[in-house]
Amino acid sequence: MTTAPGTAPAGRDTVAVKVWICPDEAMAPPLADTLALHWLDRDEWAAAERLRFERGRRQYRLAHVLVRRALSLETGIAEAELAIARSALGRPCLHHPSDEPARETGHLDFNLSHTEGIIALAVTRHGRVGIDVERPSRIAGSGPDVVGTVFADEERQGLRALGEGRLRERAATRLWTLKEAYVKARGTGIGLPLDSFAFTLDDAGRVAGFRPPEDDVAARWRFLGFDAGPDAMAAVAVAGDGRDEQTVLVHHGFPWRKGPGQRLWFD
Repeated sequence: MTTAPGTAPAGRDTVAVKVWICPDEAMAPPLADTLALHWLDRDEWAAAERLRFERGRRQYRLAHVLVRRALSLETGIAEAELAIARSALGRPCLHHPSDEPARETGHLDFNLSHTEGIIALAVTRHGRVGIDVERPSRIAGSGPDVVGTVFADEERQGLRALGEGRLRERAATRLWTLKEAYVKARGTGIGLPLDSFAFTLDDAGRVAGFRPPEDDVAARWRFLGFDAGPDAMAAVAVAGDGRDEQTVLVHHGFPWRKGPGQRLWFD
């Protein structure tokens, strides 16, 4: 269910999205807490403190340290100086400082996801992006009531045709992450029913078809599902801006510095 890395076909080697997959253990908690204390703003710190369990608070702080470090590498703006706000529906966005004309940050969109023990971040300059990461074991344990409200009729039919077992579990997780990534890229919050649109997967688990909701068109979207670790799957959704970039560059670990990543190509 992944696209094998390798030499890009002609005209398809320009990066559209950069992704970071960061396990919680990629940084020791004391260091993450120290960086959070210096980099996060008051709202981010307060949001972390509102979480009930310390494990969740630590992951939140690491996730937002990751965001600020990755955006700093992209923009040249120091982590603590980045102005991150939220839309009316709660979607984070980057405010570009108007008093620093030398820093040409351009349009930059990003999206964050996390599940048990792992964080995923996507950054692009070519439209709106959404990312989701999940563990198949969590999807398998969600129960039929949850699955029934998440998947469209054709998706449920496709899953039933796979029978019980790991293949169906992975297909369900792939669909789940694709749907979440699409909703997050749209920025509609919980206002878009997950069963109002559907994906079709081929035998390799790649996106073979997309039926959008009534207020959207399929042609403007690109999708990719890939493995994010031994027991984790991720998906990226991008609303294109008319350019032809096809590559997703996936980095593993915390982005202390710029470096090469694994090149994958949209379905």
